Amino acid sequence: MATARYAALITTGANGRINVRTMDPFPPDADMVIWFGTNPRSRKVRELRRNPRVTIYYFDPVAQAYVSIQGTARLVNDRAEKARRWKDEWKAFYPDREKSYLLIAVKPERLEVINVKTGLTGDPNTWDPHTVIFP
Repeated sequence: MATARYAALITTGANGRINVRTMDPFPPDADMVIWFGTNPRSRKVRELRRNPRVTIYYFDPVAQAYVSIQGTARLVNDRAEKARRWKDEWKAFYPDREKSYLLIAVKPERLEVINVKTGLTGDPNTWDPHTVIFP
């Protein structure tokens, strides 16, 4: 997760189709909650209001590694939290942080990982990845 610059945030649309978009996440916090910034008018926000279940996918081509996280997202519009979770390179995307910037916090429930470079390749028969279940 630390070596992947971006992650894919995967949501479910109203029509049941899966939607994937590239996101610029913050590093996970101490509880492994993953934070993203977005526009409150975006399609992903509408989808999360209908169905907060998401998948996040990180990929590192050099290590031939991925981490896939299933969890529940919540929308956070707290001024102090938004100030803590801000990247100056986002100024052009969010000219008015009060109105055009919203946070998504994803609480993980299940994590799957493969890292070929380190030998973490999962079950040799079923190819099931190594899995962590969060309480």
